[in-house]
Amino acid sequence: MIEQRAPHPFTIANYRYLWFSRLSSMFALYAMMLILGWQAYNLAREDMGVGASAGILGLLGLLQFVPLFILTPVVGWVADHLDRRWIARIVLGAQAVIALVLGLLTVSGEISLWAIYIISVLLGICRAFLGPAVTSLAPNLVPKESLPRAIALSTIAWQVGVIAGPGMAGPLYKIAPALPYFVCTALYTLAMLAIFMIGPVTRSAIDRTKGPLRQVMDGMSYVWTNKLVLGAITLDLLVMFLAGATAMIPVFAKDILGAGEIGLSLLAASPAVGAVIVAGIFSFAPLSRNVGNMMLIAMAVFGVGTIGFGLSTSLPLSMACLALCGAADMFGVYVRSSLIQLHTPDDRRGRVNAVSQMTISASNELGDALSGGLAVLFGPIAAIVAGGAGAIVVTGIWSRLFPQLGAAKTFDPPPDLEADGKIEDKSNTSAKD
Repeated sequence: MIEQRAPHPFTIANYRYLWFSRLSSMFALYAMMLILGWQAYNLAREDMGVGASAGILGLLGLLQFVPLFILTPVVGWVADHLDRRWIARIVLGAQAVIALVLGLLTVSGEISLWAIYIISVLLGICRAFLGPAVTSLAPNLVPKESLPRAIALSTIAWQVGVIAGPGMAGPLYKIAPALPYFVCTALYTLAMLAIFMIGPVTRSAIDRTKGPLRQVMDGMSYVWTNKLVLGAITLDLLVMFLAGATAMIPVFAKDILGAGEIGLSLLAASPAVGAVIVAGIFSFAPLSRNVGNMMLIAMAVFGVGTIGFGLSTSLPLSMACLALCGAADMFGVYVRSSLIQLHTPDDRRGRVNAVSQMTISASNELGDALSGGLAVLFGPIAAIVAGGAGAIVVTGIWSRLFPQLGAAKTFDPPPDLEADGKIEDKSNTSAKD
């Protein structure tokens, strides 16, 4: 298998800088989002009941998704035509400023729901540009045979941020409500500086004979016609849309489990614990066989874990169920990301990753909005349990609609795709130590 002859990504200096940037920025993002949701929920509870306040958390997700949805065609084209390093540098700098503003608003006592709404929109814009640029940059830094392992390591950075960010945020908030935001400002700055350390990157030539609109449509068309890529993207979209439980964590921490800020951090970090364990295994022993069926099984397990979380009235059991969800999600992320990256030509990778990011955000942010809406109508427990059951049903349906998923035995791209020169090894080997 390709992983056995692949150099380790950490032997490439440019990839190490990218990995550290991702670790720092994910640490900051998830710390900031947890406190932002906690502040919004507590502000809402001053005048609203539990159900209506839960709906506010869903609204925050929607406000982040709308700009990302609108900008998807633009950001994919930008990631394919401009220097992906500079896109990341500018966006990470903007996120550092946003975190600083949130800290100053909290210190001054001027933080309000309307301020949080505006910040959510700005974060959505930043994430829209950052995602395709950073995701598409990784294949330019490592040989294609090292990419599955690089994806696993990148996901470890992401999930460690998911654990450490919320794990830090709750205790720091108890010390001083603005402190998490100031720490996030420093972390975003470090992430930006790490991208500045990445040297020149070799990329595939871009077809500049076509206009921007035609190039955008080419990216969309590639996703639609490649049924393996389409099936992987849409399965993740629907499962996470239906079974998203993270937006309800403040509700469960405060009003169902009575766990307070410490419990809030523990619950928020629990999915990442399971994810890091699985990603750590993949970084040493990459998955290489029966990859499509493993993804389908993982999505069904995700639904089971979500149901368990919704029914639990025990903090340890709730944490265990969320950890199971995180482990299952990691399987899905790893397989989906590897298939998309290795089955997409570099000159279209930014546009395809923009579509992938949009669907991921749709599943997360719109899933948060769906959970919030169902919580208003039926209560948070019923909303979570129904979503988990729906995820299991969708996984079964998708295994029939997209037999290409089950038929994917390895990550290797089709021979005809490589033979046509559509996938090229453009790694910057000069960056090796």
